Amino acid sequence: MDELVIARSLFGTTMAFHIIFATLGVGIPLMILVAEIMYQRTNDLDYSVMAKRWTKAFAVLLGVGIPTGTIAGVQLSLLWPGFMEVIGRVMALPFQIEIYAFFVEALFMSIYVYAANRIAPWMRIVSLVLVAIGGLASAVLITNVHAFEGTPAGFEMVNGEITNVDPWKAFFNPSFFVTAGHVALSAYVVGSFTIATVSAFKMLRTSYGSRIYKFHQKSLMICLLVGGVFSFFTAINGHESAQMLHEYQPEKLAAAEGLFETQTHAPLAIGGFTDPVEQEVKWGIEIPWALSFLAGNSFDTEVIGLNDFPKEYWPPLFVHTLFNAMVGIGSLLILLSLIAYVWNKLLKKDRFPKWLMWSFVAGGPLSILAIEFGWIFACTGRQPWTIYRILSTEDSVTTSGNLAVLFVLFVSVYAILAVSVVLVLLYYFKRNPPEKDINKAEGNDKDIPLST
Repeated sequence: MDELVIARSLFGTTMAFHIIFATLGVGIPLMILVAEIMYQRTNDLDYSVMAKRWTKAFAVLLGVGIPTGTIAGVQLSLLWPGFMEVIGRVMALPFQIEIYAFFVEALFMSIYVYAANRIAPWMRIVSLVLVAIGGLASAVLITNVHAFEGTPAGFEMVNGEITNVDPWKAFFNPSFFVTAGHVALSAYVVGSFTIATVSAFKMLRTSYGSRIYKFHQKSLMICLLVGGVFSFFTAINGHESAQMLHEYQPEKLAAAEGLFETQTHAPLAIGGFTDPVEQEVKWGIEIPWALSFLAGNSFDTEVIGLNDFPKEYWPPLFVHTLFNAMVGIGSLLILLSLIAYVWNKLLKKDRFPKWLMWSFVAGGPLSILAIEFGWIFACTGRQPWTIYRILSTEDSVTTSGNLAVLFVLFVSVYAILAVSVVLVLLYYFKRNPPEKDINKAEGNDKDIPLST
């Protein structure tokens, strides 16, 4: 197999695995913060128990996210030396600042875990706010390197030499804010819907109306509320992302929508698959003029088609399917949250039908799939470039051989880690069911300590 393909497969597998833990590492701290705020406002011990239990799950996930993130960093240097040469001279700031963001997250999580019962309530909130900020900052800073790859700025390449370097201009590249927003919002969606999955599943396995049922019901409702709000904002941010692609990476937008001919009043293709021979999206549903409006807030907006670019610059056309899957899942999550709100708040029904409960169970895995689809779309849609229009992927890859052996070894490590984290979580929460923590909290008439 070609070394370039193996290198891309190896790094892609690493990121696909790591991004699950990185995303949950941003989303779950927000949910812990929400639960802690609810406890401080209502003095309902259930919310304190939720915060503590979610913190313990977060600690396990963080224990996997840190080494997989380290592996990703090492692979960048080993597999993509051409790329890292540019990054080292132009875009090192995010990596340097990210270290401090991680320190903030780790420090204040330790304070919350070991000193929560010894500090004032407002200090607990502040600690969790700083944990959430630290986790988010780490994700945004690292993802900013990806934003730079799509919209490079802050340097010039003259005769193969890097000149006129401006690190801050590279840092605040044109897509920085849009990409950072998408990372944050989508992570909060994943964190909330993943917890909602567990809550809904436990409700299905618990007697209706019981103490534990009501505990999981409270958890489900705040997760659906938070997840629904951030799903909606993610959709708005997606509109901004499409406009950014229209301006800076037009062939990527054209590939995402299967558009071959440049035109105004361009249609938006939903579903189907892109046929490069017939140059159309087969079995898709077209919404007239919608793509032009999406790209420029006007039906008259001219959207550039793939035929205006050399074929060697075309991204793989299957990105249309990835883009549709990501958008489709996001839309479904918004719909689930709306249905839950109408059912519970407007119709005043306390019990969801079983089909809806199973839909909530599916919400978490689907949100993670959406993250995976979006990440693959973002990276694959930039091909054949590592740094758009400046450095090709082929010129970035290592010239070392024997990557196939490394690929097998790393995939084996990820499989072991995946099984281990699932077994650890199952073992811990089986040994420590919610009723145990609830009884302990109610018996002490205060929230339970985290460090025991």
